[in-house]
Amino acid sequence: MVVVSSILYFLSHYPIWSFWLILLGGIGLGLLVSMWRAGSGWAWLSLGGLLFAQANIFTGSFLNAAFLNACGTRGTAVIVQESPTSSTLNDNPVWEYAAVLRTADGRDVKFEFDTMSASTYPIRNAILIPPKGETFVVKYVPGFERNVAILVDESDYGKARLIAQDREPVERARAQLAVSPDNPEFIAEYRQAVRVFVDKHRDQLDPAQVQSLEQRVSELPTKPQTQ
Repeated sequence: MVVVSSILYFLSHYPIWSFWLILLGGIGLGLLVSMWRAGSGWAWLSLGGLLFAQANIFTGSFLNAAFLNACGTRGTAVIVQESPTSSTLNDNPVWEYAAVLRTADGRDVKFEFDTMSASTYPIRNAILIPPKGETFVVKYVPGFERNVAILVDESDYGKARLIAQDREPVERARAQLAVSPDNPEFIAEYRQAVRVFVDKHRDQLDPAQVQSLEQRVSELPTKPQTQ
């Protein structure tokens, strides 16, 4: 596992070097196999190397995150420094991060990553980095601890993000109901939205917040009058 983790670390953290190594390796392998088999058909390995090298630039961190989530050991970490670089991604600056990992056996290990190389799980089309100074959950392979996958949905900032996303239907239904309090469709939609939200996040919400939402629902008319 240590060897696999170190290879995936290199592929995800050094995409430019990885591109040339994969490309040249594919070309070299294609030429050697073509010479050995006395034919040009195996030169397609060179094209495969090119495609793999290009794909790694965009998917290297995804593969790394999936591997660490499946095979890694759970730990916690904290970002201790963050700074912007001169590079950009989607018109936003790429940030560099310095962090400290607390391993399962209580050791502290320093590691670094940036916006491009961050491995986050679950795999999404979004780069979700924890706030500086906030503890988050990670996975790593013992023996090569600097390769880390951030478990977004198991960390406080990720949980807060999920709650905020799931609250949006409640707020939309509440706003509709405020426009037309006697609309039976709006009443039913708000009641359903609150029930789904509370059932999903009851253990994560403040009990007072849950009580407030349930009280609002209980005060809704059960048989609203239509106009």
